[in-house]
Amino acid sequence: MQKLDLKLDQLAHRRKTLPEVAEVETLAAEHARLGDALVVAQTAVSDLEREQKRADSDVEQVRTRKSRDQKRLDSGQVSSPKELESLQKEVESLNRRQSELEDTELEIMERLEQAQNEVDSVNNQREKTGERVREVQGSRDAQWAEIDKESEDARTRRAELAAQLPEDLLALYEKIRASSSGIGAAALRRRMCEGCQMQLDPAELTRIASFAPEVVIRHDECRRILVRVPDGGV
Repeated sequence: MQKLDLKLDQLAHRRKTLPEVAEVETLAAEHARLGDALVVAQTAVSDLEREQKRADSDVEQVRTRKSRDQKRLDSGQVSSPKELESLQKEVESLNRRQSELEDTELEIMERLEQAQNEVDSVNNQREKTGERVREVQGSRDAQWAEIDKESEDARTRRAELAAQLPEDLLALYEKIRASSSGIGAAALRRRMCEGCQMQLDPAELTRIASFAPEVVIRHDECRRILVRVPDGGV
């Protein structure tokens, strides 16, 4: 039974410490981080799109006004020199304003293109990370299934063995195991307790040799149940 319990402990430890378990956690955190980064990048694109629309509208307004003034100039309808000079100055001012607004519009377009590229880049990274998460989860789940099957087989065998033991002995074993790093019984092999790895002195070995096979023996040092085996040295 002790071998089965050790096996179950090892399987439980292995289940928790599979490299895939830690990798899934790391990848999931990265996937979440990229999700946040994607929202930030998409928000930047939306803000720039609104900014571009405003810039387009501003340029269009200046173009419309300049076109109207230019038509008046070209039509020859303005006869007053003072009014003509004022109109010419306004057209020149509108030309400068249009140039400034178009430069701003171009700068916004460049920033928008960079922001859209950032969205595409982050989205691609997130998709690849998601794919990797699914791959590692598949590997983890397959190994978990194997471990769970092996654990279930061990628990079934353990239950069969436990049913054959006296209740008081089973209770003693469980109590010792709970307080002794999972080892409630250990083989006495070559005059050594395999639970604490301590050599037994000759007097204790002589005492053990005097007991009948059915007597439950405990190591004086670690208090674990000693299981006598053929090469125990007694």
